[in-house]
Amino acid sequence: MVRLGVIGIGYWGPNLVRNFNELSNCKIIKCCDLDTKKLENIRQKYPDMIITKDYLDIIKDKNLDAVIIATNTKSHYKIVKDVLSEDKHVFVEKPLTTNSKECLELIDLAKKKNKVLMVGYVFEYNSAIKKLKEYIENGELGKINYIDMIRTGHGPIRQDVNVMWDLAPHDIYILLKLIDSKPDSVIARGKAFLKNGVEDVVYINLTFPNNKIANIHVSWLNPAKKREITIVGDKKMAIFNDISQDRKIELYDKGAAYSEISSSEFDKFQLLLRDGDITIPKINLEEPLKTEAKEFISCILENRTPLSDGIKAYYVTKILEAAEESLKKNGGVIKIVY
Repeated sequence: MVRLGVIGIGYWGPNLVRNFNELSNCKIIKCCDLDTKKLENIRQKYPDMIITKDYLDIIKDKNLDAVIIATNTKSHYKIVKDVLSEDKHVFVEKPLTTNSKECLELIDLAKKKNKVLMVGYVFEYNSAIKKLKEYIENGELGKINYIDMIRTGHGPIRQDVNVMWDLAPHDIYILLKLIDSKPDSVIARGKAFLKNGVEDVVYINLTFPNNKIANIHVSWLNPAKKREITIVGDKKMAIFNDISQDRKIELYDKGAAYSEISSSEFDKFQLLLRDGDITIPKINLEEPLKTEAKEFISCILENRTPLSDGIKAYYVTKILEAAEESLKKNGGVIKIVY
């Protein structure tokens, strides 16, 4: 039985508490937050839960094996470091930090302490994303030409980071998983319409080896919530819609190619468009967050590295750092060195 403490029960924390609490091989003992009302709400749902406003009450508790961190992004580095220093396993929501050097420091500390460091990139555990990965690996889509990603909505608006650091980590992580390579350059442009210096709309263009490109659009100011990924291959195309309940993936038997034709003219080609059926595969709809929670506990019990480990989180942060630099240079091309 893994004994857990939770630091931060604001927007996402209650979801983590619910999913971990439903597992049979772990138990949440303590919860911490600065908001008394949120603490009381948690205790109403879980009367045996110990609540506190001081996170040191959790990290110093010798009876706890691991800590779940769901605080604001800027606080991650210090809290994760403090928890690891007290010889406890760590699950922290994305991103690990906003500084790649800090990521490496935390990875080294976890290794030194022989503790699990897992980052909450929940799409690693999403069945539909796994299906897209399967399509790419088995050649169903052919050669991938480009990927478009949209993650927008009307809030919630963060105060500690811009929209890129809030929403784009998920999409960058998904890209790394699907393409199985890291981008070598990035261009990012955005605007701060609500608060000066804090972009609420950002467009990111990533260039990968082998002539692949990807575009990411993130916004807090869109009237409609959208979570979509379009993958364009030279054989087939796919659309992932995370909002849909029954059409998570649509597989399009569509393509376009130039074919050489017989002609007296030199190098004459004909454009061929293929427009076939649309397939909607059946997807296992187990809650990804539950799968993620199981992974963390299993990694502790089995002493193994999680799928969404610190190194992958480091790559995401490194890419976002370069995108941040491009933002400051109004869309300048930034080479990414890992």
